[in-house]
Amino acid sequence: MNLRQLLSKNDIILADEIVVRLEDFADILHEWNQIHNLTGAKNLDAIYDNILDSIYPMRFIQKPSSLLDVGTGAGFPGMALAIVYSDCDTVLCEPLNKRASFLKYASIELGLSNVSIAKSRVEDLVHEPFVLISSRAVTNTKLLLDITKNVSDTDTQFLFYKGSHIEDEINSFDNQLNYDIVRRDKRNYLWIK
Repeated sequence: MNLRQLLSKNDIILADEIVVRLEDFADILHEWNQIHNLTGAKNLDAIYDNILDSIYPMRFIQKPSSLLDVGTGAGFPGMALAIVYSDCDTVLCEPLNKRASFLKYASIELGLSNVSIAKSRVEDLVHEPFVLISSRAVTNTKLLLDITKNVSDTDTQFLFYKGSHIEDEINSFDNQLNYDIVRRDKRNYLWIK
């Protein structure tokens, strides 16, 4: 199944130029991954699944004006979101050299003027508060909220891509969070408002 069919099957309609850019990103990642082992997604179908996972929340979140993706890795979800939200100021925070180098290369190749790469740990990042902070498979919710205090404020929203243990993480907050959990397959999207 190609990316356009996968998106259509999941009721995600994007402009043709965005789909092409997502496909170009998938091709670049697939090529780099052969040499640098950036992600477990070893073929285009797996990369397309990761792209869908990354952009699925556009169905329920408002488009942010600024986005920080913590621990972007091979570009999920941050690079995919930056492609979809091309007018959103996006910072991809990735401390590992080879992944940060890949992200820089891909953003240049794709002509993403809205993307900048921060090769650092998020705790060391100096930036005004972001409108949205995302993260996938980095650490638990409590620690993510703690390590992003320097780049968030009371208006910042969070979008964390979680697995099956989301209830345990949320229960540890004793109802102190305003959140929604959107479930899709084995993915839990934790949206903290």
